[in-house]
Amino acid sequence: MRLETRDVPPRVAFALEQSGVHPLLARLLAARGVRTADDLDDGLARMLPPQTLKGAAAAAELLADTLDAGRRICVVADYDCDGATACAVAIRGLRMLGAAPDAVHYVVPDRAVHGYGLTPAIVDLARAQRPDLIVTVDNGIASLAGVAHARALGLQVLVTDHHLPALERDVIVLPDADVIVNPNQPGCTFESKALAGVGVMFYVLLATRAVLRERGRFDAATQPRLDALLDLVALGTVADVVRLDANNRRLVAQGLKRIRSGRMQPGVAALFAAAGRDPLRAAAFDFGFALGPRINAAGRLADMTLGIECLTTDDAGRAAELAQALDQINRERREVEAGMREQAEAQLERWAELETGTRSAVALFDPVFHEGVVGIVAGRLKDRLHRPTFVFARGADGHLKGSGRSIPGFHLRDALDLVAKRHPGVLLRFGGHAMAAGCTIPEDGFAVFDSAFQAVATEWLDAATLTRTLRTDGPLPIEWFNTETAKMLDAQVWGQGFEAPVFCDEVEVLQQRLLKDKHLKLRVRHAGTLRDAIWFSHAEPVGDRVRLAWRLALDEWQGQPRVQMIVETAL
Repeated sequence: MRLETRDVPPRVAFALEQSGVHPLLARLLAARGVRTADDLDDGLARMLPPQTLKGAAAAAELLADTLDAGRRICVVADYDCDGATACAVAIRGLRMLGAAPDAVHYVVPDRAVHGYGLTPAIVDLARAQRPDLIVTVDNGIASLAGVAHARALGLQVLVTDHHLPALERDVIVLPDADVIVNPNQPGCTFESKALAGVGVMFYVLLATRAVLRERGRFDAATQPRLDALLDLVALGTVADVVRLDANNRRLVAQGLKRIRSGRMQPGVAALFAAAGRDPLRAAAFDFGFALGPRINAAGRLADMTLGIECLTTDDAGRAAELAQALDQINRERREVEAGMREQAEAQLERWAELETGTRSAVALFDPVFHEGVVGIVAGRLKDRLHRPTFVFARGADGHLKGSGRSIPGFHLRDALDLVAKRHPGVLLRFGGHAMAAGCTIPEDGFAVFDSAFQAVATEWLDAATLTRTLRTDGPLPIEWFNTETAKMLDAQVWGQGFEAPVFCDEVEVLQQRLLKDKHLKLRVRHAGTLRDAIWFSHAEPVGDRVRLAWRLALDEWQGQPRVQMIVETAL
C-alpha cells in the first residue's frame, strides 16, 4: 500500500473560496478537477443537451410515432440495478408521455437461463407481449443475433445502451437496429461517455418529450415533469459505479434533492425503509451500499422482476412488501457470498504454498460457486489482492460464466479481446468495460483462460501498477473536525472518479478492541484530542503510533450526532 496526497491547484482553490465555497471544500473540489464555481451548478439547465447524444433525435421520432399510433412497446431490461432502474424509467416515462398502461410491457432475462442481453430467446419471450417495438435498456449494443432475429420477425428495435460495441477482427460491429442511442458508439460527440444505462433512457425520454411538444401534444406549461424520475436515475447511476463526471453528478444531485424533500417513487421510499436509512439524509453512499445491493440481489439469486415491480408500482403497501422481499434476498446473497469468499481464499492459500513469486492476475473456479455472486466475489478479491480478478461458476448450460473486476491501468475488456485473439474458441462470449467485464468459456477451457489471462496481465502490469495506491487529501485541520464539516461533506455527491475525501494523519493509538469479531475499534489521540475510530472488516491490531488514512463520518449515539474516523488503512 502506498499513500499519495492529491495535488491541489492553489489558484483554483483560492478562486473557489473567493466565490463563497467553504475553504476546506474548495481545496477538496479543486483537487478533483473542479475549476470554477459554475462547475458546481447542479441545476437541470446545466445538463448536457439531448440533441448532442447520437441517435436521441431519431429515437424520439420513433417513440413519438409509436405513441401517436397507439402501438405496443416491450422494454427488454438487464438484471442489475442500472437495468432495473432504466426499465422503470422507461415504463414510467413512456406512460407519462401518453402511452396507455397496457401498451408498455417489459421482460428481463433470467441470469441463469437466458444469459445477458437481447438474445433470440429473449426476443421470442418478448413476442408474448405482442409488441410492435422492442426497446432495450442497459443492453443491446452487442446483441447482433437478437436484433437480427427481432427484425426478421417484423419488429422494430430501439437500442439504448452505454456498453462498448462488439469487435470482430478489430472492427466495431453494431447491431442492425432501427435506432441506436449509446454515447460510446462511433461518431457520438456527447461529452459524457460515462452516462449509465438509466441516464441514456432518461435522455431519450427528454428528446421524445421535445418532439411531442413540437407536435402539439402539450406545451411547456402542461408537459410531463420528467424530473420526477431523477430519483431512479440517481440510484441506477451510482449503483452501476460509472464515473461521476460533471453531468452524472448533476443527475445524482438532482435525484438526491428530490429524495431529501420526500419526493420519490414509492419503491425507493420502501427500499430506504427496508435498509434502515433515512431518506431525509440521503447520500450517494445509500444508493451504492444500501439500495443498489438490494435491487441487485434479485437479479443474482432470484428474479429481477421483483426489483422492477418494486420501482414501478404506485401502491406504497405493495412496494413495502417487495422491498422486504428484496431485503431478505439480499441477506441470503450475503450468506452465499461469505461462503464463496471462504472457498476462494482457501484456493488462494493453496496457491501460496504451491507457487513462488506473485501472480499479476487471478482467475478462480469451483464447481460449488454460485453464478449470481461471482461478480461480487471478484470485486472483493480484487480489493484485497489489488490484482485483476475473474471468478467463474458453472452455468445451467454447462459453460463457465465468469465475472471480472480490474485495477487502474488494466483495461479488462481489452485484455479479454487479446485473450480471444491469441486463443480462438476459448471465449464463447465476452464484453464489458475497463474495470468490469464478463465472459463465457467452455468448462474444459478454464486452464487455457487462466494461463492466457495471466500472460496478458504480466505483460501489461508493472510493479508500480501492482502496488495499491490510496490517494488522500492530507491532514484535516483540527478546527474542521466537527459535525458541521461532516454534514457539509455528506451533502456533496461523491463516487467513482470523484472519490469522497480521505484524510491522512499521524495518531497515537490508546485503545483497540474488536467489535463482532471483525471490526477494529480504536481510541486515538489526534492533534492532541481524543477521537473514536473504526476500521470495518479488519481484525488485525495496529501499532501504538500509526499513520491513518481515514474518512470523516457522522455517527449517532443516544440520538446525538457525533463524528468519528472511518479508517481506510494504517501504515
